[in-house]
Amino acid sequence: MSLVLAALGAVTLLAGGAAAADDPKTIRVGVTAGPHAEILDVVRKVGAERGVDIKPVEFTDYVIPNQALAAGETEANSFQHEPYLKNQIAKTGWKLVKVADTIASPMGFYSKTYKNFADLPDGARLAIQNDPTNGARSLHILAAAGYIKLRDPTNVTASVADIVDNPKRFKFVELDAAQIPRSLPDVDAASINNNYAVQAGLDPVKDTLIKEAANGPWVNVIAVRAADKDKPWVAKLVEVYQSEPVKQFVLTRFKGAYIPAW
Repeated sequence: MSLVLAALGAVTLLAGGAAAADDPKTIRVGVTAGPHAEILDVVRKVGAERGVDIKPVEFTDYVIPNQALAAGETEANSFQHEPYLKNQIAKTGWKLVKVADTIASPMGFYSKTYKNFADLPDGARLAIQNDPTNGARSLHILAAAGYIKLRDPTNVTASVADIVDNPKRFKFVELDAAQIPRSLPDVDAASINNNYAVQAGLDPVKDTLIKEAANGPWVNVIAVRAADKDKPWVAKLVEVYQSEPVKQFVLTRFKGAYIPAW
């Protein structure tokens, strides 16, 4: 089946639910290109040493991986934080669940023009993500730094409409997360997810003007279909991912841009 499902076929298949895999010979794991794919390649190698066959399946956006998982085209995925997963489930009814934490990746704002966020002028144009959870992350970064106030500081799906105080009159440009790095020269500052920042040659540790705390709610997770969550292969996948070789790779390769969360 194609990963880009026809709408009717997707509705029919998802309504019926994908069959649970008792013991797949190969565990296909959806990831986004970039750091998540790099990490999973190490997971694949560690798995091979332990007799677990793991196959990374790369995607270029944040929507298709969950669609593919729900449709049975992958056994698991590792690319998203838990608020995003919950939002997707709420919108689609997909029977997906978190089974483990993977990495934290504190997100931040970048600028091609300004070296300090405080130097942004009144009315500055800020690019943020147009999906509810990542856009909310960006707003929470601004709120934590004192630049805006949100109606509910605990709302992980807050939108621009939830801003109750914006003293610098920032103007928000909402874009697909994958497109934001290309927009950076056209705005005063932009909030960029770490995987896309790294792909664009940005350093999430050194280049961010302001960023979120590492202990927020945005820890990335491994997700599987609900029917599979207690299967032995899921435990094997989690054990391989949360192994010492993978932890050391994350610490060495990303130097704080991504942090093991187990």
